Amino acid sequence: MLEIAVEIISWICFITGGFFLFIGSLGLLRLGDFWARLHAASIIDSAGLGLILFGMMFQAGLTLVTVKLIAIVLFLLITGPTASHAVANAAFASGSRPRSLVVDETARKEPKLRAGEPVSKRKRKAPSEKPATKKTKSKAT
Repeated sequence: MLEIAVEIISWICFITGGFFLFIGSLGLLRLGDFWARLHAASIIDSAGLGLILFGMMFQAGLTLVTVKLIAIVLFLLITGPTASHAVANAAFASGSRPRSLVVDETARKEPKLRAGEPVSKRKRKAPSEKPATKKTKSKAT
């Protein structure tokens, strides 16, 4: 009975990890922004591969292989987010910005424009302001 429970848990880990890998790889193909693709790659690394390795641990039982798999999971949980952060930090420092970055309306300087950016995206939308109206006093007679 315990063997069947271990098999079921390991296959749930395999299927869930495979799901994360599939969705993350679709995200790498479909998402148009570097930042979104970086997020998809991070999900593949952390969630998908981690769950598959946990499934392998359940299949291996309590052996030396399980200890090695635990070491691999710990290594991936430390290096994956660190590498994603380093890549994102380097891209941000080089001037790359997410598409949906909110423009600071109170800034005094215009944001820098990147070469090759379409003209339609270069135009900064003016904040919606109400037109100023003059207040006139009505003459009382």
